[in-house]
Amino acid sequence: MFAIKTGINNPQAALFTFVEQKTTYGGKHIGEGDPIFVFASENEGGAGLVAHVIVTSVEPKPVNRGINRQTPRVSITVKPTALAKHALGRNELKRIREWNDGRPEIELNFKFYRQATNKIVGISAEAVTFLGRFFERQGARSSANRGIQLFTENPVLYGHVGTNRSILT
Repeated sequence: MFAIKTGINNPQAALFTFVEQKTTYGGKHIGEGDPIFVFASENEGGAGLVAHVIVTSVEPKPVNRGINRQTPRVSITVKPTALAKHALGRNELKRIREWNDGRPEIELNFKFYRQATNKIVGISAEAVTFLGRFFERQGARSSANRGIQLFTENPVLYGHVGTNRSILT
């Protein structure tokens, strides 16, 4: 499972395209069909967690020859499946200061806000479950959140959860 922090002009858009996004913590393994949580970058006027989406296309940026150390970059197009119902951003996450307690809030704070750059990151199953709480549970009146219910009940079924479990490395 993955999350992205980037500039978002319209959180209500039917499709998002994110061009040449930096990838860290396993984010370069993102693929078509993977679910991803979208955070609107506070550095660009956003408010944190805004949506859960499914990746519809992926295009890795070719490596530049002659440059030894390069952060992998990828362009993705995603389709929203649910909008966040509760706030979660830098203000909520920076209050947590116990860096070694292993909570999913610490993982997200570390990966997104230790360095304020926009990026795609791999996240743990615990972080997926935690983030799922910020979305309306699927019920009889809403089919848009069915994916949220499914991945919070069994996040290992979705994407690369379990292979990108490194929190502080």
